[in-house]
Amino acid sequence: MTPHNEANIGDFAKTVIMPGDPLRAKYIAENFLENSILVNSVRNMLAYTGNYKGKKISVMAHGMGMPSVGIYSYELYKFYEVENIIRIGSCGGYSKELNLFDVVLADNVYTEGNYALTFNNDDCHIVSADKNLNSVIKQVAEISKVKIFEGNTVCTDAVDFYMTNPKKFFNRIPKNFNPISAEMEAFALFYNAKVLSKKAACLMTVVDSQFIEKQASPEEREHGLNNMIKIALEAGILL
Repeated sequence: MTPHNEANIGDFAKTVIMPGDPLRAKYIAENFLENSILVNSVRNMLAYTGNYKGKKISVMAHGMGMPSVGIYSYELYKFYEVENIIRIGSCGGYSKELNLFDVVLADNVYTEGNYALTFNNDDCHIVSADKNLNSVIKQVAEISKVKIFEGNTVCTDAVDFYMTNPKKFFNRIPKNFNPISAEMEAFALFYNAKVLSKKAACLMTVVDSQFIEKQASPEEREHGLNNMIKIALEAGILL
């Protein structure tokens, strides 16, 4: 056990699907996994292990922001022998091409934050998803006939639509990075995977956009994320 996880060694599968919301982890376990067992409830950061089409897969919440996902993903990789983590979550759209509930696959992630510097004395601000894991996800999406948009994303320490001056933030993003989306966790996950020689990917569903006035309601989010959830689980079968 760790200070944040009461599971025993072997309770987690090699592949873990990680939403931010603990209730979304519960939703996935109850609606998509067979014979799921609750393996962690410390701080209500719920984690379950079960079977998806005969393959052992785990799902665990990671909370909000880089510090939170940094803790839980590090412990899964370091102490629980997890090899693959697919983060699934919501994002803001930074491209006119993206509509509500479109699915985005992160390629490279940029942050202004100092997660890598604080954690590893590394002045790193751009990190990439695992190419092989992304390839499996794209293969599954094509077979499932679900269109996904692959591109760069920014990982922020503040919700983008609450920023007091987003234009200044955009001006600080490296030239030619051209993000299509924004979220708050992927950098820490990808960086942990890099340091520990593991694999990480991030699938996101667009729930708001600077080009669209409407935002998805909590009810719409619950059902609108199912395509992303299914892609992540189907990819888990192939890992």
